[in-house]
Amino acid sequence: MDPLLPLLNQISLSAEVFFTGDLCQVVNFDGTGAVGHIHLLRAGKLDLMFRDKRIAHIDQPSVVFFPKPTIHVLTPVAGEPCELVCAMIDLGAKVRSPLATALPEFVIVPLSDMQQIAPTLQLLFHEAFEQDLGRQAALDRLAEYFLIQILRHVINHGQLQQSIFAALADTRLALAVKAMHENPSHPWTLETLADVSGMSRARFAANFKATVGTTPLDYLTDWRLSIAQNLIRQGKPLKSIATQVGYQSSAAFSRVFAKRLGTTPTEWQ
Repeated sequence: MDPLLPLLNQISLSAEVFFTGDLCQVVNFDGTGAVGHIHLLRAGKLDLMFRDKRIAHIDQPSVVFFPKPTIHVLTPVAGEPCELVCAMIDLGAKVRSPLATALPEFVIVPLSDMQQIAPTLQLLFHEAFEQDLGRQAALDRLAEYFLIQILRHVINHGQLQQSIFAALADTRLALAVKAMHENPSHPWTLETLADVSGMSRARFAANFKATVGTTPLDYLTDWRLSIAQNLIRQGKPLKSIATQVGYQSSAAFSRVFAKRLGTTPTEWQ
């Protein structure tokens, strides 16, 4: 099974292009709004500031990818045209998606290292710098597809070290992870998950924690609440949500939600 599929299915992945053209001044991104960003440098040179330090001088066509809301600053190099396409992206950071939390804080990839996406880039840049009918809608759809291609690149190049993707790459751990992903309402225990993986309870628990960085049951809780938050955003009733994510009542669900997130489901909504 495609390991990205359940993670993408439980979030409302989206991208919205908000800037195309020559960047002429310093731009600050304050990390608010619960969105990440993609900056596509088509031509020119760019300095990237992160945590008050210049972390990169980008002098070739590249993608700068911030999966989560992150404070950063883009500065065009003086005297150099700086042609950019910038998009806001949502990978479920607001709903604690395992996909968003698994990704690094930022990724910089020269476009020359992503030759397989050349056709997408050609279409995206054409839409960005022309004024055809339906331009914004086309740009946003292409940016969403480009976002999935970036995710493929990051995963395939091993840039998710301690994460759920590492567990999915492990034959036995993957069985338990897929079981949680496909059936979050099941009353899973450490023992039943270990049985699914074909490992002893102690070995399963230790291997999962070392690989993912959290315990199996903590991951299960986060997965359930991530799904629940997305359902809350869709306006689903709490009683129905509680059942879908493995809780016997809305009261039990609300207790876990508040303990984990510091607010009730109603307040969060």
